[in-house]
Amino acid sequence: MDELSDCDDSSFDSVEHSYDALKRKYSRNQREIRRLRNTVSFQLGIHLTTAVRQPWRLLGLPITFPLLALKLGLQRLGKQSLNQPDLDEATGFEERKHCIVLFPTNGVGFGHFTRMYAVARSLRKADPTLEIVFFTPMPTLHILYSEQFPTYHLAGRYKHADMTPSQWNGLVEDMLHMVFDMHRPKWFMFDGSFPYRGMLNAVASQPLMKKWWMRRGSVKSNKSTPVDSSSFFDGIIVPSEGIETQRQEDFHEVAPIIAVEPEDAWERGFARSRLSVPNEARVVYVQLGAGRINSIENVIENVLTSLYSYPEVYVVLGESMLGERLSFTHERLRVIRDYPNAMYANAFDASIQAGGYNSYQEMRTFGIPTLFIPNTDTGMDDQVARCRTSEKEGWGIVNHSITMEDLKKDIGILFQIKPTLKSNQS
Repeated sequence: MDELSDCDDSSFDSVEHSYDALKRKYSRNQREIRRLRNTVSFQLGIHLTTAVRQPWRLLGLPITFPLLALKLGLQRLGKQSLNQPDLDEATGFEERKHCIVLFPTNGVGFGHFTRMYAVARSLRKADPTLEIVFFTPMPTLHILYSEQFPTYHLAGRYKHADMTPSQWNGLVEDMLHMVFDMHRPKWFMFDGSFPYRGMLNAVASQPLMKKWWMRRGSVKSNKSTPVDSSSFFDGIIVPSEGIETQRQEDFHEVAPIIAVEPEDAWERGFARSRLSVPNEARVVYVQLGAGRINSIENVIENVLTSLYSYPEVYVVLGESMLGERLSFTHERLRVIRDYPNAMYANAFDASIQAGGYNSYQEMRTFGIPTLFIPNTDTGMDDQVARCRTSEKEGWGIVNHSITMEDLKKDIGILFQIKPTLKSNQS
């Protein structure tokens, strides 16, 4: 009887497994059909064949065809809503687990990644039983692995040869469905300026999962996101910037988010020992990298030359993990390719930064006098608006010209500003 019972259980498990596999295959096929129906070529083709089948429509074709093409173009630009997936496609009705999925996009630098990394560490500290899962196109997976966070990775579209946006979004959607099926999270959080269509389709199929979108408040006025993006989320979380920004009704502003708090950073003497700089030196941290978006070597060279004119100055140059290796050398130069660099913050007397969200908030929190050279090639992020606030608060300067003359003048002013956090002076 025991053997018969074991056989029945095994047969039941096999049938259940086959049913689940069939259901997943059916869902994938439905998603593929929807993606095909949403392509521009399919919709224009349907419009033409309908006119051929119903000849009376041919009379209006010179008007209706351009209008449809315009509508589809606006949808692709995010100026008009796309059709949301039918609720019939929803698969996430299963019981939810005590789990959250975090999706930092791969931006210009580490901004989106660092905020989600900081959120993950804070959540784990507050609730060690919470399962925290990452899904990201960022290549810096070793950082998450070292923290024991389960991580799923899909390389960005431009890493693939001849991959269309539709194909890449299809991969995003399918992989997220796999993650949701495996972990059944109660919560999902996306950090990025532009929500991917594949991601939106995937989260729309999870009606019992709470969805949140974390985004910066300082977005350039000439930039926009797809008009229907926010409708896929239960709310939008905006980390405080310290500047005036427009807020919508579903925006929830939170305190500035940084990866390392002052009490968690290395003590000044220890940090300087790791950097091999004298305790009596004036140490300036330089981080102007923006990952792979633009070339900054000429700017860095001008900054370094200006700093070397001060014999007591040692320079710590932050090298982005997303960019190429830098070739600068000098007896008073230290290059670090580490993460998070804020662990060294107490070693610095001043800094020269590009003005991204994380660098700005870290320097502000640690009270480090900073000269900002805003990066204007960042797409969505308005670094100029952010950095101007540091001047009003008295701890920063904004450089408007990267000529040697202006840099030397601004650095002279920078060295007259006193640190505002006691831990930085101890």
